Amino acid sequence: MITNNFYSQENVGPFEVYNLGDFELEEGGIIPDLKLAYNTHGELNSTKDNVIVIPTWFSGTSKDYETYIGVDRAINPNEYFIIVINQIGNGVSSSPHNSPEPIAMANFPKVRIGDDVRAQHKFITEKYGIKEIALVVGGSMGAQQTYEWAVRYPDMVKRAAPIAGTAKNTVHDFLFTKTLNDAITSDPGWNGGNYSTHLEVADGLKRHADIWAVLGLSTEFYSQEKWKLFGVDSVEVFTEGFLQPLFQSLDPNSLLTMGWKWQRGDVSRNTGGNLEEALGRIKAKVFVMPINEDMFFPVRDCEAEQKLIPNSELKVINSICGHFGLFGGEGADYHNQIDDYLNELLAINVVEPILE
Repeated sequence: MITNNFYSQENVGPFEVYNLGDFELEEGGIIPDLKLAYNTHGELNSTKDNVIVIPTWFSGTSKDYETYIGVDRAINPNEYFIIVINQIGNGVSSSPHNSPEPIAMANFPKVRIGDDVRAQHKFITEKYGIKEIALVVGGSMGAQQTYEWAVRYPDMVKRAAPIAGTAKNTVHDFLFTKTLNDAITSDPGWNGGNYSTHLEVADGLKRHADIWAVLGLSTEFYSQEKWKLFGVDSVEVFTEGFLQPLFQSLDPNSLLTMGWKWQRGDVSRNTGGNLEEALGRIKAKVFVMPINEDMFFPVRDCEAEQKLIPNSELKVINSICGHFGLFGGEGADYHNQIDDYLNELLAINVVEPILE
């Protein structure tokens, strides 16, 4: 175990921790005393049917969704009980750097998207007795988990809104993510995952950030000098003063854990590799919400899957920031689109009864 203050309560809190006990993984192995870090907003009503579940994205924590939540937003804590859950391996929940032996650091086991969702299900059913979810919504890897929720627990999830993500990762996106992982592991300071501080992997994390600078944004973002949306006045300050320090603050093994998981996100694992059958299981009303300039999860990839989902609609979000639109750098221009779509989705009456 090593310390990384990026993941502290002071920086990414507030969060609470739920202990799930020993947790068996789909790839084999166990995370002893698995811990899920989470944050809640609002109150659970007496019928326990006002629940919104939000899983986190790659490199993100529950803190990152605060701009999506508010009394003036669709995700309204005055109406809903909102549970934002940090995925396994994100640095706040059980992760390589904060776990004891025998799974510390390089020995942390392989985790699947399905493991995240099974753990989240165990958490909310055990702690709160929840049997019905009004909405699961998440961006990027949060979208992968959203799809997994809808496929794995079709009678529980009433509405789903995957934002900027796919149900089955594409080969092209797998290779994208490989470059992100290789940037880290090519740094000699990585030392096979057994560094003594993340600072020893600063060069690899810098290269990781540089790849995000290319792929996380759109070509138009740069041609129109939209780095100003992030409060900086030059591309150099955006890349060297914002993106590089951001990723150099994170734990390399956590990024690799999430990257491995992201590459292999695939709901068809539930149906022997048949994606159409897996998506056909979904009973929720689904709004598939890609970002039009996203280079990781382009609209065409998301639309191809949406056409396989019964009772679904394609709702495209316009953002010159591409995949980084998720960070909400465009302010109201971005969040108003999200709110309009989610308000529309939440207003749809879903009457399918919950199975006991």
